[in-house]
Amino acid sequence: MKIAFCCTGTRPEPWLEGLSAALPAAEIQVWQPGAPPCDYAVVWAPPQQFIDEQPQLQALLNIGAGVDALLRLSLPPGLAVVRLEDAGMSVQMAEYVCHALIRHFREFDAYEDSARQGQWSFRKPRERSDFPVGVLGLGVLGERVARAVGHFDFPVNGWSRSPRSLQSVRCYSGQEGLRDFLAASRVLVNLLPLTPETEGILSRETLGALQPGGYVINVARGAHLVEPDLLELLDAGHLAGATLDVFRTEPLPAQHPFWQHPKITVTPHTSARTLRSESIAQIAGKIERLARGEAVSGMVDVARGY
Repeated sequence: MKIAFCCTGTRPEPWLEGLSAALPAAEIQVWQPGAPPCDYAVVWAPPQQFIDEQPQLQALLNIGAGVDALLRLSLPPGLAVVRLEDAGMSVQMAEYVCHALIRHFREFDAYEDSARQGQWSFRKPRERSDFPVGVLGLGVLGERVARAVGHFDFPVNGWSRSPRSLQSVRCYSGQEGLRDFLAASRVLVNLLPLTPETEGILSRETLGALQPGGYVINVARGAHLVEPDLLELLDAGHLAGATLDVFRTEPLPAQHPFWQHPKITVTPHTSARTLRSESIAQIAGKIERLARGEAVSGMVDVARGY
């Protein structure tokens, strides 16, 4: 079995060492233009040239959960695309979202401002029932986030493309349910996959449908957000703030208005990082099952985009 490693911006040595230990019978190599053909590929944002030079590939195994960069390529019919469902990312995502939510709800940002000014001040406690949290996207990460938020006694709503049923989560689905979901939510957490249908979904129309004083947490993809619409709704007072971890251009340009906006918290795409050891174990297991002709989890429907 021959495996190519083609992960843009990733140091290959630790991955090769781990994959070789997990798959000792495999021949694993870092892809270079003109490299010999391989059976499987471990990838992250590979160039089109890689796809074109490896027409015999049986499967692409993505080292992250998001496959939008892969689906922008011209892929041959029948090439399997497999993503990681978790690999340690869901607990990180739950931590991040709960931190952003609680920081906003408890007004810790305001306390930080007071502390910097040497002021000893109190703020009136707020009711959790007044801050229903809407989780947009109920995949593996979205479900974990919804459960984590519920542990802090916030009302939780969830929206997905097709109907879901989760304990203690009020679930909505389809286009017909999206408006009701937004109207029932004050805090919006975006965990949707990026597809042509979801690009720009965080717009004036959808964000404006949130309850007054709404708060946005975007941990999916920057292209989901229409940036001028967010700024307009923040400045108009309909939205109270936003925590943003992903952006249309990364790194975020130095002069971007998000950096200095008083109602926006920026983090550098760090809400859920790929954990190498867990990812390698999951990838190796998937490759072994594929080689035996068995079904694997995480198979992407290329037509749907996730």
